[in-house]
Amino acid sequence: MRQHVLIVEDEQDIRDILAELFDVHGTDTTTAATLDQAKAALTTRRFDLILTDLRLGGDRDGGLQVMAAGGLLSPDATVVVLTAFPDDDNRHASARLGATHFLEKPVSLQLIAMLAARAGVASAMYPLASAHDQRRRTDTQAVASA
Repeated sequence: MRQHVLIVEDEQDIRDILAELFDVHGTDTTTAATLDQAKAALTTRRFDLILTDLRLGGDRDGGLQVMAAGGLLSPDATVVVLTAFPDDDNRHASARLGATHFLEKPVSLQLIAMLAARAGVASAMYPLASAHDQRRRTDTQAVASA
């Protein structure tokens, strides 16, 4: 089953690195640089993982609006907030809007990949075996032990 990731980040370099992290078999990645692009993307499909910057283009509540829309349109998504402004007000507001994780930039790609893997989303650092691959491995082990 394909997993869908939405990356909302106004800094192109960070957005590109995150997109590359999730450019693996079984994962579809959508990127957005603005709140409007993120809202449009959220109307196209349900996402399994949403990574959002808290401030988009200087908009203090852009990421909060992404979380609010994501909560309505992808209610089962794991939401990871990335921010250079980790104050308690932002942390509490993010939690109220469904953020699963609140991370301060700079963030380790390994940490992001690990959190994604816990949510069942594959990345270049944590590729997840598909159910088909797991069945095939089990069948091969059964034949080898017979």
